[in-house]
Amino acid sequence: MFNNNNSLSISVSDEDEEEPSGKMRVRVRRKRKKSGFRGKNELPRRIVKQLLRWWPVLLFLPAAALLLFEATRIGRKTTPVVNNDLVIHKKDNFAADNRSEGNLNRLDPTTRVVGGVRTRCLKLLPPEELQHLEIPMEKEYNNPIKKVVYLSENEIPDVTLSLQHMEASRFNLFTGNQTLAQREQSFKVSETARVHCGFYCENGGFKLSDEDKSYMKTCNVVVSTCTFGGGDDLYQPIGMSEASLKKVCYVAFWDEVTLSTQEAQGRRIGEDHFIGNWRIVIVRDLPFRDQRLNGKIPKMLAHRLFPNARYSIWVDSKSQFRRDPLGVLEALLWRSNSVFAISEHGARSSVYDEAKAVVKKNKATPEEVAVQLTQYRQDGLPEDKRFNGKKALAEASVIVREHTPLTNLLMCVWFNEVVRFTSRDQLSFPYVLWRIKLLKDIHMFPVCTRKDLVNSMGHIRKAKPLIH
Repeated sequence: MFNNNNSLSISVSDEDEEEPSGKMRVRVRRKRKKSGFRGKNELPRRIVKQLLRWWPVLLFLPAAALLLFEATRIGRKTTPVVNNDLVIHKKDNFAADNRSEGNLNRLDPTTRVVGGVRTRCLKLLPPEELQHLEIPMEKEYNNPIKKVVYLSENEIPDVTLSLQHMEASRFNLFTGNQTLAQREQSFKVSETARVHCGFYCENGGFKLSDEDKSYMKTCNVVVSTCTFGGGDDLYQPIGMSEASLKKVCYVAFWDEVTLSTQEAQGRRIGEDHFIGNWRIVIVRDLPFRDQRLNGKIPKMLAHRLFPNARYSIWVDSKSQFRRDPLGVLEALLWRSNSVFAISEHGARSSVYDEAKAVVKKNKATPEEVAVQLTQYRQDGLPEDKRFNGKKALAEASVIVREHTPLTNLLMCVWFNEVVRFTSRDQLSFPYVLWRIKLLKDIHMFPVCTRKDLVNSMGHIRKAKPLIH
């Protein structure tokens, strides 16, 4: 017999019945031993885990480094984008602009969808036709205004101009003191129009050298820009044909502050007065403290600066002109029998809405805007003035025009409005267009056409105010 206190626990398997010995196999349960090698595998496991967690970052870092390398390498290139049919002309003394990023030197056309079909905004002639494009013969216009006489101190001495008056208003020896009666008279139609149009007094400022004046008298077609107070860089025009280079003047007006700023950037004027394709004209003794007003002189008074020019194209300094100028004249003026072309405003159509935006963006004080709008309301300017069914509110960074007595008068009275009220020329253009009702041959082109004409670079730095 067995003693139950000393019995063993056994398990019996049915598969053991066929053992030759006929005995049962005893299985003793054993504790599983812990592995002594676990610590050796811990480091590789952690490395794999971190790699799985951070693999997107590890892929991004080499790609970012490669992108930065390519950007700096491209930035060192001095040759802009070249179109096989159009040239980007450079002179030996051209200090290349290093701003190759963004919009600079782009020649690709701007397009839009019309009736389900994508078309180009600016329909230029083919390159082979641009090479042989000729300026049309001067023609007679059937307008009542045959001649514009510019008032000056020699014709009407203005004894009311004084230092006290110059402190109280923006009229000065350059503008002459236009009275309200003279302002009203300037809008009336007569065969010989008499109007203030800057350059009133010999001592009024905006001094140019005799050499520059002589050069400007040779220009028949001119593309012009200006930078006063060192605000913007100089962008070389691109996209022109070789034929246009021989027929078109490119003139950039600088003051002495801009000259020193650009020289610090490595852009030095050559002995021939050129930087690349731009003839640089240095202006001394600017007449206004407000640099925006000084900029209106070359912008609006091209017919006074270039007395023999038939056509002019104005381009704001924040933009790079990128089309053939003769092709632009053909597309915007000659093809449509227009004498004046300007871009529609992209956001608004009402002068009064634009005035609110000007005040909100601190482009002018509420008080000076209120004075201007009060005058326009008294004169009867409609709330939403339109011209030939299109917006009359203009963006005005690109102006293309033929120099005729009527367009010259338009620019003179527009300049006087900017001096009298605010320097925001968008506010006064619809009013001037409304008052000079004879001017019908105007091409108000859409915003996408303006984008095709220029590469917009934006203002680089704030212009330094003029201190008298």
